[in-house]
Amino acid sequence: MPRPHGFTYEQRGDHSVVITHQGRAAGTLRGGRAEKFLAEVEAGDAQLVMARWTGAYKFGNERMAKNHPRNRR
Repeated sequence: MPRPHGFTYEQRGDHSVVITHQGRAAGTLRGGRAEKFLAEVEAGDAQLVMARWTGAYKFGNERMAKNHPRNRR
């Protein structure tokens, strides 16, 4: 599975965090969730953390699975 890419985040003045994927909003975090997210981003792979928090960590493997012999009909 390819590594996630194309994610960015912006910390806003009201202490919320907006995560985007390829220019489109993928999620907004507020309060304690935003603080926990920022701590994880600083400690690990930022792209992987953002993909996991937005639920977009599966991007890239759907096409490969579609072509698997088990899934052809």
